Amino acid sequence: MKESEDGGGRRRRRSQTHASDEAVGVARSHPQLHASEEGAGVARRRSRSQIRATGEGAEVICRRGVFPAALASPIEEDDLLREILLRLPPQPSSLVRASAVCKQWRCAVTDPKFLRRFRLHHRKPPLLGLFHRRKDDIVFTPIMDRPDRIPPSRFDLHLLDIDSHTMWMVELLDCRHGRVLLMDTLWDEVIMCEPITGEQRRLTVPPEFVRNRFTGAVLCAAIDHDHVHGSCHSSPFNVVLISALGGNNQPIACVYSSETGEWGDIIPSSVSFELFYDHTPGLLVGNALYWLLDSIGHDILKFDLDKQSLAVIRGPPLTNDFRHGSHCIIQAGDCAIGFAILSYPHLQMWQRNINFHGVATWVLWKTIDMRMIIGLPKQIQGKRTLMRRILGYLEDSDEILLSVGRGAYKVQLKSKKSKKLCENSYLTRYHSFNSFYPPGTFIAGGCDGNDACYTR
Repeated sequence: MKESEDGGGRRRRRSQTHASDEAVGVARSHPQLHASEEGAGVARRRSRSQIRATGEGAEVICRRGVFPAALASPIEEDDLLREILLRLPPQPSSLVRASAVCKQWRCAVTDPKFLRRFRLHHRKPPLLGLFHRRKDDIVFTPIMDRPDRIPPSRFDLHLLDIDSHTMWMVELLDCRHGRVLLMDTLWDEVIMCEPITGEQRRLTVPPEFVRNRFTGAVLCAAIDHDHVHGSCHSSPFNVVLISALGGNNQPIACVYSSETGEWGDIIPSSVSFELFYDHTPGLLVGNALYWLLDSIGHDILKFDLDKQSLAVIRGPPLTNDFRHGSHCIIQAGDCAIGFAILSYPHLQMWQRNINFHGVATWVLWKTIDMRMIIGLPKQIQGKRTLMRRILGYLEDSDEILLSVGRGAYKVQLKSKKSKKLCENSYLTRYHSFNSFYPPGTFIAGGCDGNDACYTR
């Protein structure tokens, strides 16, 4: 009798639950829920989840939270898929592999709106590799491991199509925001290249720069609120050229705008200086560009992009031990520049501070013992000549590139770890190439069994 009463009690409670469910419309929305309850019992089912009615419909209350019952709709499933894909790492193979899963995923990762959100989510594009001179060519050296490794042939600038006797007249000036800037002194032109798309533009320099030595920079000119640098292939760009006019080293600057297709007015300066023409890439901090001037005084040239003006910044007060060391400009903080100088075994880093009265001072920020850097070859200890010089600086990741022995190494200044990037038998300046790699982009020469191949 007791068992019969218990069974009847359970049946009565179950029937009450059905009545309650039907009153709020759960039976119509979740018919599978009743089958589950009848098969397993209300007590066990309610230990996993409960059902309650709200003003907007039914909700399932699970152990880890409340989930709306409407998630099963195709539109919201697609939104959920995009939220998941949004969190894939920014490496080149991530979205490419996702696009190969099915048509729905391919449509999601190739949607321009999704790609904008993907770049906005990650903010900083990955470092794909380095552009540098090697003998009679300017080449791309990938630094990522497979499957993210970009074959060098994919970013071939086709400079060997030029007469080999004039190839030495082409120099690498700058690399930024997915673009590469070259200087052709034979034809008094600068060449703007986009390795991702393969586009090239030749720009005849202004008359004031003809037959003069100059340096320069290329940068994205997009001013959209949600624009993230790293995939600027369809965005407008600016080219900045800096030179010394005449024999008195009088500095001038000029800016090319792709929106107008013309060079702007010549921007003069009253300060004389000796430009350091060793093809050291400029540094973009905030809305200003910075270049090293001469190799002895360690002074810095500043070009303000907003004010369209030139200024000279005196370098830090170096001691005799560091005065002849290898050096570069770095970013020390928010819109603040720094100065790194290497005199083995120590690397000094200085920061330029400006107080409320506008007075600027250099402060020794930190000193790093290079013998404590993880990953550098041990044989450099006690052999000063093997640590030859700083090869470059990576703006987006606070890393410097060093020439050690016959290798080029990337050193992370915060973690004090290093990684060998490539052999460095030809001493040169390295320009970092950072970019998001869009899915559906073909990489020619990638199917060689050693490198990745990304196709549509």
